[in-house]
Amino acid sequence: MYIKHCKLSRNKQLELIKYFIAGSTARTAADLTDIHRNSAVRYFHKLRQKIALKQQSRCEQFCGDVELDESYFGGVRKGKRGRGAAGKTVVFGILKRGGKVYTKVIHDTKTDTLMPIIRQKVKPDSVVYTDCYRSYNALDVSEFHHHRINHSTHFAEKKFNHINGIENFWNQAKRQMRKFNGIPKDQFGLYLKEYEWRFNIVTLQDIY
Repeated sequence: MYIKHCKLSRNKQLELIKYFIAGSTARTAADLTDIHRNSAVRYFHKLRQKIALKQQSRCEQFCGDVELDESYFGGVRKGKRGRGAAGKTVVFGILKRGGKVYTKVIHDTKTDTLMPIIRQKVKPDSVVYTDCYRSYNALDVSEFHHHRINHSTHFAEKKFNHINGIENFWNQAKRQMRKFNGIPKDQFGLYLKEYEWRFNIVTLQDIY
């Protein structure tokens, strides 16, 4: 993740990378490394761009047991929450149980929006788990084996019939984003890919 053609010395970059990996904000990292805050902000932004490019270039498909779900990100607002809430950023997620997650910012949650993403990222004959949202009805007559979880009756109807994994990812990502006290909407995708990357990385060796 070392960035070439950067005015910061290699040692300063390595210090910033260390604090970035630890989850520090750019301002905190600047204070700890004794550099100007704007320099740390720019460097963290470059790291997120680099991570997003790497995550977006991933071409592997998920197989086996896969969980699908959408989530809504944004500040606390009065009125409707969840699906259909105004002013929120909509994200679709795919999680391989015991494995990695993939996320994508989407404009809506219609079937015509979700199905192309699912077919691109999930192998045929995989077992896919969703909630009872109507946009997933097409999975019943698709190349996938579809199982639903009805949150209004039981959180987990059977031992394996749940989407706890992807919901856990949403909770982690939102908790991490709250510490920034607001993320510019035009940069949200970079932060989202950062948390996707963090979730998928299992050793520091993978980072370097």
